[in-house]
Amino acid sequence: MIEYAITLPSKPRVVSEEGPEGVFEIDGLYPGYGHTLGNSLRRIILSSLPGAAITSVKIEGVSHEFSTIDGVKEDVVTILLNLKKLRFEVLTGEAQTVTLNIKGPKKISGSDLNLPGQVRLLNSNAYLCELTDKVELTAEFRVERGLGYVPRENLKKERVDLGEISVDAIFSPIRRVNYEVENMRVGDRTDFNRLRISIETDGTIGPRAALEQAIEIMITQLKAVVGFKEEELPAAAGLSAAPAATETVGEITAEAMKTRIEDLDLSSRTVSALEKANIRTVGGLARKKESDLLEIEGLGPKSIQEIKRALANFGIILK
Repeated sequence: MIEYAITLPSKPRVVSEEGPEGVFEIDGLYPGYGHTLGNSLRRIILSSLPGAAITSVKIEGVSHEFSTIDGVKEDVVTILLNLKKLRFEVLTGEAQTVTLNIKGPKKISGSDLNLPGQVRLLNSNAYLCELTDKVELTAEFRVERGLGYVPRENLKKERVDLGEISVDAIFSPIRRVNYEVENMRVGDRTDFNRLRISIETDGTIGPRAALEQAIEIMITQLKAVVGFKEEELPAAAGLSAAPAATETVGEITAEAMKTRIEDLDLSSRTVSALEKANIRTVGGLARKKESDLLEIEGLGPKSIQEIKRALANFGIILK
């Protein structure tokens, strides 16, 4: 048997990290794995990291998003687009309400918002709109946590108040992420991959933390699909359906365990081979592994399949 040496990649290395921007490298990836890992991490970083965003807006005197407001330079559609640029950090899982109550004339920015204690605004200098006259603008904004990008049609609301406008939510805390792959030398080979990932966040999460979370999400997803489910075999005609194959021997009735092998509708050759090995009941079969049965003279793969089908009628699988 030929043995292959397994080369594992390095842990992520910080190339540069300054504020919301960071560049990281992973060395020693097997040929072709650079793009495999890079593309997967990029997709996870963009789609699966939690963030906060405005999901609905209620402006006093406005009934729908195509309205205009007297004394306000921008129309409601433009105001909604500006609101989507606000980046919030919410310290709780519950939805929060941010309010605005201000008189003009004045240019309104994020710093004019009234924030609850569980909410922090990172870009408080972001421009929202301008009051060109002596008017008062009163509004409420619903801020929630979520993942990725969610169209307003998919946002579930317990109730929608009159005049409340749902907006598309950009929850992702990531502004930009891309990756590059280059070849590197490992031992005598020069075709191994080096993966370089560049990440820019909105400041609610650091680039290093974003990469770490993405790696953990990938590992969790892959662990969940390791192995295969055991298929349940159909019950034989005239017998009741078998219990789930995941039942343990202790859950099988004592009567079933005492059933003699000659009552299992096995071939005479199989029954004879089992009796010679001093296996005379269902309980004796249930304690055997498939490899143990294959060592018994007179039993082959076809006999093993025959035994498995018979045991499945009682919800039993070989060890």
